[in-house]
Amino acid sequence: MLEKVLPHAMLKAKPKLESRIRTLKRDWTIVYDMLSGKDNSGFGWNEHRQMVVVEDVSHKATGQFRHRSFPYYDQLTSIYAKDRANGKDAQTIADIVEEIDSEDIAI
Repeated sequence: MLEKVLPHAMLKAKPKLESRIRTLKRDWTIVYDMLSGKDNSGFGWNEHRQMVVVEDVSHKATGQFRHRSFPYYDQLTSIYAKDRANGKDAQTIADIVEEIDSEDIAI
């Protein structure tokens, strides 16, 4: 489609779109984990400004989102949240690595 509109521009939309989707998903994951993760005390969401609100400014996880709005959070949550594990069987990466290490030691 882009080739039809701008035939001599030699633009490649697919890699750029895929890159943008990966970036949005990564950013959404960070914000979602801040708001809904295990260590989420002190985090909140300002609906009007579309920003993460933090009680303790020393949280390292809020670095890029402390002063930057994330207007697509609600839409991306409706897309990606259903794919996230939650509840008693949910595991973090640290849990998985610890489990693999304990299995290696047992063998």
